[in-house]
Amino acid sequence: MSFVQRNRAAWDRLVRAGSQFAKVATDEQCRDPLQALDGRGWLPASVRGLDVLCLAAGGGWQSILYAAAGANVTVVDLSPEMLKKDEQEANRRNYKVRVVEASMDNLQMFADECFDIVHQPVSTCYVSDVTVVYREIARVLRDDGLYISQHKQPTSLQITERDERHRYVLGLPYYQDSSLPLVEDESYRESGTVEFLHRWEELVGGLCRSGFVIEDLTEPYRGDPQAPLGSWRHRGLFVAPYLRMKSRRIPRIAGENSRKPLWTPP
Repeated sequence: MSFVQRNRAAWDRLVRAGSQFAKVATDEQCRDPLQALDGRGWLPASVRGLDVLCLAAGGGWQSILYAAAGANVTVVDLSPEMLKKDEQEANRRNYKVRVVEASMDNLQMFADECFDIVHQPVSTCYVSDVTVVYREIARVLRDDGLYISQHKQPTSLQITERDERHRYVLGLPYYQDSSLPLVEDESYRESGTVEFLHRWEELVGGLCRSGFVIEDLTEPYRGDPQAPLGSWRHRGLFVAPYLRMKSRRIPRIAGENSRKPLWTPP
């Protein structure tokens, strides 16, 4: 079974088990959807009429909020169970949301330059090559299109255990040639999934080389000084688990083949 098939099956199981990542948008959030989606002010003041791709974002939260804000919404996800929640919630609220079952690194079903915004939660850890994802997003985004993404930090994925002095052990090499092995500390790993570590030069440098300019980068705070020792909130005090990036598609050069990077580093 390929890692794609294993991740699809794992996420289907997680949804059926009531995963926190498959909670649909609430009525309160739908009353002010952009605030729920974007507490950092990265989105435009209105997304009404814009074409939005919620990438690897099934589960009935992100797609529903964009639809509530008046966007033309497409959601892509690997998991049929996740997409089922988008469909059910969209039908319940009488929203129009297009759902597509696909891996985030293969968007061949979409034409070039067909979206104004691509919004992607933590998900690139489930694909082996993040630069392929970036190239596909660069292709389907229009010039000056917005790409908002969240990723797992590489250092967080290197942690394997907590020692007797409650220190977190960096037990996996930074340079990984394959998927990550099972480890004792799975605070920021999803059960049953196959994950990959992407280095900073891939997460940030790869984005720039694919035709984007980064406008902002943040590290969401997940620590709690009062959290029990060994809990995920305790671990969050020592290593930031995630990063968020706001980036924008550089306008294309005349004659550019948008399936390739704008330039190749020396």
